[in-house]
Amino acid sequence: MEQERRVRLRELELMLGYQFEDIELLDAALRHSSHVHEHAELPGQSNERLEFLGDAVLELVVTRLLFERFPQASEGQLSKARSGVVNEARLASTARQLGLGAYLLLGRGEESQNGRDKPSILADAMEAVVAAIYLDGGLDMAGQILEEIIGPAAERAIVRAPKKDYKTRLQERVQEALHLTPRYHIISAEGPDHEKTFRVALEIDGRLVAEGSGRSRKEAEQDAAQRGLDVWDSPA
Repeated sequence: MEQERRVRLRELELMLGYQFEDIELLDAALRHSSHVHEHAELPGQSNERLEFLGDAVLELVVTRLLFERFPQASEGQLSKARSGVVNEARLASTARQLGLGAYLLLGRGEESQNGRDKPSILADAMEAVVAAIYLDGGLDMAGQILEEIIGPAAERAIVRAPKKDYKTRLQERVQEALHLTPRYHIISAEGPDHEKTFRVALEIDGRLVAEGSGRSRKEAEQDAAQRGLDVWDSPA
């Protein structure tokens, strides 16, 4: 790695609040596929593999953070809050606050299309940086750094989360009105194990009311219940 690049990455370490033992990991986390394609003569892969790992680390760390910091929150609140923190828009916003865009290695095409501020590229880079910290310093260190970076956002997400999840709210309304329990069943589960998409049907009194989708059965059921509430609350 050239000396100028190394100096710039040391600047980014100050923003992250973490000093790498292996600075090459941070460099790799910021290397977009467009740069790799245009510079095949250079060593190193894109940040896509780190992004894959970072997605899992981020979800685990955020889940633990919410679980430990908010002991009175319900499962529905925790799930909703996590979704409010671990999503493309929030991750991109966090990346902007850290100034990650200025340190990305991009190809000419992405550079000319304002790639340094694209939400998808910034969010992916944020996940890759999380993976780099995890590989360099371990899970506890990744948790400490993320708590500093996303702790305030997690608190705001908990405050905004509904007191009851969508399934509970729908069940209470249906039982009160019809003395019945909504039923959910899986329509399909497609994709590889680490990226499955579930589709779930919601039935009330044998009638299909709504369908939902998500990356887990629970998430799909919550989506279906949310849509079911919209139907339930709509005038006949």
